[in-house]
Amino acid sequence: MSDDAPVHWYALKVFFNKVFEIEELLKKDLKESYIPCQTVNVISDGIRKTERQTIIPSLMFFRSTEQYANELQTALRGRVMVYTYFDENKKRQPAAISDHEMNMFILVTSAGDKGLEFFADDCPEYQVGERVRVIDGLFKGAEGYIKRIKHNRRLTVSLKGVCMVATSFIPPCCLEKIE
Repeated sequence: MSDDAPVHWYALKVFFNKVFEIEELLKKDLKESYIPCQTVNVISDGIRKTERQTIIPSLMFFRSTEQYANELQTALRGRVMVYTYFDENKKRQPAAISDHEMNMFILVTSAGDKGLEFFADDCPEYQVGERVRVIDGLFKGAEGYIKRIKHNRRLTVSLKGVCMVATSFIPPCCLEKIE
């Protein structure tokens, strides 16, 4: 990667849920990557051990230049797909994710809450709502939109064109409206 090119977060769909393999493969090239995971206890052959499991199958994020994102798409064709958008010339470009969006997403997905739910970003019924900041509790500092999902008020944090995560119930007293 060139040291003077701008660096952004990008989302990567990893086929066959081989995210840990791809993460290992990219370690030498990338300074930063993120896979939404949880730690679970499993018993295998009578031995209890702790292992990392993805909470959004086949999804990982990496921080790089746009050029590296394009090169990665070409080099790992058939194994991964970089999330893209069409620019004004109808040319496919890697979809950069802002640091702010990614920081909010990491805050919510790494908090250890067992009530998280994930939705593909093509669910329009979850795209509108009041913008809020959590001022207390497990998700303090997170910003997103409040939605009523399964009769509970939840904070949703969206990565446009990639996915959306919804927290478990957040009491109204722990929220403040963002104008």
